[in-house]
Amino acid sequence: MSTTIDISNENEASHNHEKQNKFLFVSNIWYFIAKYLEQHEKKVIHSIKIGTALVLVSLLYLLDPLFKHVGESSMWAIMTVVLIYDFFAGATLSKGLLRGIGTILGGALGCLVAYLAEDFGKIGYTTVVGTSVFVFGAVATYCRMIPSIKRKCDYGVMIFILTFNLVAVSGLRADKILELARLRLVAIGMGVAVCIITNLLIFPMWAGDELHNLTSSRFNKLACCIEECMEAYFSVGEKTGQLSVNVSGCKSVLNSKSNDESLANFARWEPWHGKFGFSYPWEKYLQIGELLREIASIILPLQACIVLPLQIVDKVKVLAKEVEELGEIAGFESK
Repeated sequence: MSTTIDISNENEASHNHEKQNKFLFVSNIWYFIAKYLEQHEKKVIHSIKIGTALVLVSLLYLLDPLFKHVGESSMWAIMTVVLIYDFFAGATLSKGLLRGIGTILGGALGCLVAYLAEDFGKIGYTTVVGTSVFVFGAVATYCRMIPSIKRKCDYGVMIFILTFNLVAVSGLRADKILELARLRLVAIGMGVAVCIITNLLIFPMWAGDELHNLTSSRFNKLACCIEECMEAYFSVGEKTGQLSVNVSGCKSVLNSKSNDESLANFARWEPWHGKFGFSYPWEKYLQIGELLREIASIILPLQACIVLPLQIVDKVKVLAKEVEELGEIAGFESK
């Protein structure tokens, strides 16, 4: 008598098992990707926006009709996108406007110096241009070190120095300089326009909202630090092994001044958004930040005053226990 074994069901079961494994593998990968995108959503959006802006501005160089009007100066549009595109909309607006103003002023003064230096001959041209580069470069660099200018217009002054030097020492005739300046200014304007449009119309990131969220989160950090200090103070004799207080939140608050000032500066350039419109109280946010830093500076020594005595008490208890054990070993009773 012969026996037959039906292996079709086994093949189907193994095939289904492979399908389930593949499905689980794909679902796990998708889960990790979705989780990563959720945690870094803003960074991913910002990267996509920069890629879109670079593609749009590269069309000036890739498309022949546009390239005929702009020429090799289209590369300045790409450089503009790379240099001024920022995470926040206000930062992009401020950098774009400052770059335009610095380019216009630097180019105009460079053309003027080059035009005036032509009448002095070759040696006189070198002397006039060198002297003007020294004077304007030194004065502009000194202005960059003034706190108010450094905080608000540092990028514009840097672009002014760069443009002035490039135009003044280029050695071209005045008419050629004017034509070159016009083409570069058009290219830079196109780059700024692409940056502003993509940054403000595609999921804009507002510096004002970021400043508001950071300020509110610092209240929670300081509250948690105070709560931990109080728990450590009232836990004498109960939780001697848990005497550490996490003060990383206080330290981050103490180091937040430069970040707050930059965000407030960017927020002033932003268009209408949110419930405050154009009347956002940026100075009030900075004042609140100063008060929070004062509170953090009080919490840090308070934490040291609370934790250090508790640690000393804990060490004394450990030493007393060791002495008691040594006495028992020597045959003495601790009193």
